[in-house]
Amino acid sequence: MGPAIWAVTRPFALDSGLHVVLEVSALSPELIGWLIFAAIILSLLYLDLGVLHRHAHEVKVKEALIWSGVWVLIALAFNVGIYLWKGHGPAIEFLTGYVIERSLSIDNVFVFLVVFRYFQVPAKYQHRVLFWGVFGAVVLRILMILAGISLLNRFAWMVYVFGVLLIATGIRMAFEKDKKADIEGNVVIKLTRRLLPITNQYHGARFLVRQSGKLFATPLLVTLIFVEVSDVVFAIDSIPAILAITRDPFIVYTSNVFAILGLRALYFAMAGVMDMFHYLHYGLSLILVFVGVKMLLAESPYEIPTEASLIVVCAVLTVSVLASVWRPRRTPRTTEPSPDGVADASEVQSVQATPTPK
Repeated sequence: MGPAIWAVTRPFALDSGLHVVLEVSALSPELIGWLIFAAIILSLLYLDLGVLHRHAHEVKVKEALIWSGVWVLIALAFNVGIYLWKGHGPAIEFLTGYVIERSLSIDNVFVFLVVFRYFQVPAKYQHRVLFWGVFGAVVLRILMILAGISLLNRFAWMVYVFGVLLIATGIRMAFEKDKKADIEGNVVIKLTRRLLPITNQYHGARFLVRQSGKLFATPLLVTLIFVEVSDVVFAIDSIPAILAITRDPFIVYTSNVFAILGLRALYFAMAGVMDMFHYLHYGLSLILVFVGVKMLLAESPYEIPTEASLIVVCAVLTVSVLASVWRPRRTPRTTEPSPDGVADASEVQSVQATPTPK
């Protein structure tokens, strides 16, 4: 058998470094599964940007809800395919991982809302930023997932490090509910402004423009960079969470990607009603703590079954949402966010937050 980079068998073989050696025969079931998945994702991405959103437009809530439902149905259909191919166990692992990643990605919606409002991104260009942000996340996740699996397979004690990390993150999240994001003081924003000349106005949907023979970045590119870095930070928490469910790279990566692909529609659907679900933040923190505990107990007689994990995660999400609806905020916000989470595009003349460097 020769080496291949598309499919894997279990367990992994590791060389002297942190590299995963993947060996399968040509056209093995694993290889075919990866090729089918790649074809599905590339087709969906092309359909999304190349056909449906070829021309920039403002995504309305109705359109976002429809697409959010479509992404969920596609993920569930893929889950059925995994059940028919791999059986009950991997199918439950995929579904549990997808639900966890999907629920944790809600925290990213908060970040997108703050970033788009801060940079006053016109509503019709927000989808473009999120599309390329998601595309970058799809590429980066495979590297981070393989690195995480390599660490767990090479160093058995890393499972306890990841478990403690998840518990600590969950506790911190519970106490940072109303913490304001310091975008202006963010090191990424400062570094970007130092390295790139930035225009003080948007230039349509373009990330780069040439002025007086010199290449400039637009505020849209600065926003994209911030979104990409935010996803990397988010992945540091979310990837260990799904590694607590399974270490099968196919299940981990596919569930991650399907959750990420539905993130854009989720943002446009929920941007205007995020404050309504004020208990959801605590639910997400509890999920992280629970998954961290599951990881710590993975090698013990008290290991938590995947089916039980799925039930717990779904129950926590349901209770969080219902509690938010039954007991709304007593103190109303002083300002109500627009449905798009930003100022109207016609009002955006310049971006004060991203002045041209001197």
